[in-house]
Amino acid sequence: MPFTYEYPRPAVTVDCVVFGLDQGVLQLLLIKRNSPPFAGCWALPGGFVDQNETLDAAARRELEEETGLREVFLEQLFTFGDPGRDPRGHTVSVAYYALVRQDRHVPQAATDTSDAVWYSVAKLPKLAFDHQRIISTAVARLQGKVRYQPINFELLPRKFTLTELQGVYEAVLERALDKRNFRKKILAMGLLAETKEKQQGVAHRAPQLYQFDAAKYKKLTKQGFNFEL
Repeated sequence: MPFTYEYPRPAVTVDCVVFGLDQGVLQLLLIKRNSPPFAGCWALPGGFVDQNETLDAAARRELEEETGLREVFLEQLFTFGDPGRDPRGHTVSVAYYALVRQDRHVPQAATDTSDAVWYSVAKLPKLAFDHQRIISTAVARLQGKVRYQPINFELLPRKFTLTELQGVYEAVLERALDKRNFRKKILAMGLLAETKEKQQGVAHRAPQLYQFDAAKYKKLTKQGFNFEL
């Protein structure tokens, strides 16, 4: 016989905070809702978790269904469960954050969304539900995590200059970094491999291109290496 429960159960949703980088500016992907509540308002991609579906699977499914994005770095952020956060009833949302390269992941609105647009994190429109709170939590997590894990490389092309790398940190941390100290610290870690290429299409002296050595990082972490910037 099926189990029955004496107590009512809240609904469960997932919401995705998708970060990108455009010309040194930290960006956030938003969708415009077609359906009530908050029809016509901007919101985070997300939706209800299906029966027998894991949270991770639900987050990836909703992200692909509403924006077309797939195969991106995605990590669980926090759970938001205030009873009044959704006018439809008590709804618990498990939030995720994602890091993508904007030139490789072009959003396409689908299902119950009419648009999917990148906005500067510093200039967001009015948002549905408690999504501003979710975004603030995600930004704080990202700012903390880039200092002890090399997740920021998800925002960069496979080959990049040291100036581009520093620009990612400055965009996320929202402050300028000393060029000499930054390069000294990041190069001393031994995680950047020089390529035989230089940046193309620049008027000044072409800078060296580097790659992040993910295999070496994985090996070093097993030996107790701490990434700290």
